[in-house]
Amino acid sequence: MTLTLALTPALSGCGAPASLEETIDRIIPRGRHDWKPTSNATNDANLPKQRGVASWYGPGFHGRRTANGERFDMHALTAAHRDLPFGARVKVRSLETGRSVVVRVNDRGPYAKGRLIDLSKGAAARIGLVKAGHGSVELTVLD
Repeated sequence: MTLTLALTPALSGCGAPASLEETIDRIIPRGRHDWKPTSNATNDANLPKQRGVASWYGPGFHGRRTANGERFDMHALTAAHRDLPFGARVKVRSLETGRSVVVRVNDRGPYAKGRLIDLSKGAAARIGLVKAGHGSVELTVLD
């Protein structure tokens, strides 16, 4: 399901159409992050985006249970996020390498100050983040 389809239930029964920001406010839970579209969102202009720092985790957690109850696989394309619902698909694009990967949220975190998302080692490797350990990214919520 795409975000476009998810907006339909949020808009049904409304007298006047809501703005994209108002609709996103109803659909995506807010926490420490503000999920309003960035002004330079061009490719996926109607999808919520956020920029920040991503890090990765892996060996110490491999095989342990994630917050949603499944076993963590450091080679899978998954991520930990504080606010997004489990199962949400997020496109993560490195602002340094330009490479991107689509991950599924299955855990909570990151707990390090100033971090936006924790990627599995497999996802971090796809965008060239493993060696540095962290880097600037842009997130696009796909569903």
